[in-house]
Amino acid sequence: MMNYTSGNGNIKNWVLSEEQFHPDQLGKCESIMYLGNGYLGLRSATEEPYLQEKRNLFVNGTFNQGEENEVTELPNLADMTRFDMKIDGERFSLEFGKTKEYVRQLNLKTAELTRKIQWISPKGKEIWFQFRRFVSLHNLHLIGMKLEVESVSHPIQLTIESGINGQMTNSGSQHFLEGERRVHQKCALEMIQTTKESKINIILNAVHTLRINGEEIRNDPEMNMSRRKVWLTYNVALQPSDQFVFEKLATVYTSVDKEFSRYDKGMYDVEYQLDDSIKYIRKQASKELQELHNKGYEMLFNQHAEKWETIWNIYKLEVDSTESFDQLALRFSLYHLIAMTPAHDEKMGIGAKALSGEGYRGHSFWDTEIFILPFFTYSNQAIAKSLLTYRYLGLESAKRKAKANGYEGAMYPWEAAKPSDGEVTPEWGDIDIVTGKPTKIWPGLIEQHITADIAFAIYQYTKVTGDKDFLIAYGYEIIFETATFWASRLEWSSENGQYYINDVIGPDEYKEHVNNNAYTNYMAYFNLKLAIRFVDQLKQDDKKRFLQMDKKLDLNNHYLNWLEKAEKLYLPEPRAKDHVIPQDDTYLSLKELDLSKYKNQDSVRGIYKDYNPEQINHFQVTKQADTLLIFYLLEQTFLADDERLSQQVKSANFHFYEPRTLHDSSLSLSTHVILACDLGKVDLAYEMFTKLCETDLGPSMDTSNEGIHAASIGGMWTAAVFGFGGVRLYQEELRINPQLPTQWKQLKFVFHWRGHPLHITITKSTLRVEASTMENIRFRVFEKAFTFRESIEIPLEKGSLLSY
Repeated sequence: MMNYTSGNGNIKNWVLSEEQFHPDQLGKCESIMYLGNGYLGLRSATEEPYLQEKRNLFVNGTFNQGEENEVTELPNLADMTRFDMKIDGERFSLEFGKTKEYVRQLNLKTAELTRKIQWISPKGKEIWFQFRRFVSLHNLHLIGMKLEVESVSHPIQLTIESGINGQMTNSGSQHFLEGERRVHQKCALEMIQTTKESKINIILNAVHTLRINGEEIRNDPEMNMSRRKVWLTYNVALQPSDQFVFEKLATVYTSVDKEFSRYDKGMYDVEYQLDDSIKYIRKQASKELQELHNKGYEMLFNQHAEKWETIWNIYKLEVDSTESFDQLALRFSLYHLIAMTPAHDEKMGIGAKALSGEGYRGHSFWDTEIFILPFFTYSNQAIAKSLLTYRYLGLESAKRKAKANGYEGAMYPWEAAKPSDGEVTPEWGDIDIVTGKPTKIWPGLIEQHITADIAFAIYQYTKVTGDKDFLIAYGYEIIFETATFWASRLEWSSENGQYYINDVIGPDEYKEHVNNNAYTNYMAYFNLKLAIRFVDQLKQDDKKRFLQMDKKLDLNNHYLNWLEKAEKLYLPEPRAKDHVIPQDDTYLSLKELDLSKYKNQDSVRGIYKDYNPEQINHFQVTKQADTLLIFYLLEQTFLADDERLSQQVKSANFHFYEPRTLHDSSLSLSTHVILACDLGKVDLAYEMFTKLCETDLGPSMDTSNEGIHAASIGGMWTAAVFGFGGVRLYQEELRINPQLPTQWKQLKFVFHWRGHPLHITITKSTLRVEASTMENIRFRVFEKAFTFRESIEIPLEKGSLLSY
């Protein structure tokens, strides 16, 4: 049972609590309470083992192909969090005895996981346990664990087995060769794992400290070793009221860590090679472990907590709501955005499940560019640039994919791992309930809009940050190569004298093999037009750079092709009778289906229990925001004045498609929240915002078993800031149109606009903008332009300005 109101005082609305343990409902807390720093991701399984648990430890960027017939994935590293404990020879488990008190908590403020348990053993002995754990934001390689035990009623004999267990798999797939194992000085453990295909070395170390009543004890443990495993067994006698403390500090290093690798600048692709031998890495890891051991858990945790305090001071997002859940949910969003993002290394992306579970194998999708990246674009330019550089490092593999499919330019993979890997989407998926066979996974072949999504993200980033250096170094080349792909992808219809994009999947993955998916066509059009504008811009502003790129990419010839293709690309028009844009060529002629059963379902994808993909393809049902994304994204571009994107057309399409959308993807609701705010439907937006936050934080205990929903977590921030806060890149300018829901008295947040941090305070009656700069800042509020220095306060009424 989850409780989100247990925090009090200075941790009010900072704490996620599980207040009742159930061995068959482990996945939710393992996922939503996972600990990470962008390098390490540690799923929050309990220390003592249970049958339904899922123990995962990932290092970002360590992809490996387990078998020839499998796709590459982040391998599940050796586990170091399991403690096998016995009380007087009997295994400690909450499935036995009686639990008087239980609470597991994640404190978002300090990023520490704790469990407190008051337990009576089967023999009637009452024992108090406290478990603590963190993954350091101060030292990316460090995991800290601490166990405190007190026997309340009787003397006990406590046995603890703790080690490094390399017997872990990815749902049965073993990624590692049998590695070296060793015990140092009867307290420190070492294991080396090497991935079977990618040959990445993983160096794991752990050290233990034991104290009774504050005094360190030199317990002589039993040393044990078996296949892929090394561990120590400690036996401790405790009298009633004795305070026993067991600390375990662990570190993880790999041979692809940035400090041990280099970039081969002679290649367009990326190759990371060891500068030093594995012996050097082991030596460095061993030396650091000793230094960490000398500091101990508390000092290391304090350093970690101070780093998080700095984070919370930078990324402010505060809401005064009648529903306290709203504030906690937004902090949950920020916590996970930091925990999931590899800010330390541009050769790594963000997985769709972050680093919280095996779902989607750690692969990156369009989730990053459309739903996660905007937070960093508006909050931390350096990290946003790093995430986009990851896409540049994958440009050569995108070009290889285009060539392999008979196209030119760069065709980005639907699922990405290492930048050089190319397409890594699996071929087969869930069961087809009609045939009983696995369903074919088509997105890796025909869900192609991701190529334009990346182009859009580059455009958004450069307009918001003003980072022209990125364009010169990376951005122009991506835009030109992706436009070249679209120009080669279009198919000519001599009958209609237009170019079509046939046989695709749009964002609505319930519609496969459709022609002219509106979102795909409009985004391809944007990509082509952007390339044309950038060539014109280069010719005018940087003739030398243009000539260099023309020599490399043959820009002059491609430019003429882009012009011709963009002019004749078919863009589905709003219907005259109701202004609805057809989602694809056949959608509006499909059978309608009563969706009430699925709209009110407790879990997603319920429709698959009644129909297979081929059947769903013939109904007017949409998995997630599709056509509606056109308005949200392209209104931020130079296409904002296009009559097909007018407020009237937006409203018509929202009212048509939302009732037909099941929101069976966690990517869906944030877009609907933002558009509902744009249309003045703030009550509906708030209702959807609550559902969005409940994607991971809702009462259902099984929706996050495979990991958190990274895109919806990014979407929570965008829903608050872009939706209720009204912040938007609009017609290449900054616009702020606030729309607070009834439940919110005040919203405060910070974002960056072209290098300037802007502090926003919104109430029902005022918008206040503060900037720590003496430069003029220009923006619009409900179509009225304002320019200010330092600060400005603007009176508001619902959905508009008061006279100013």
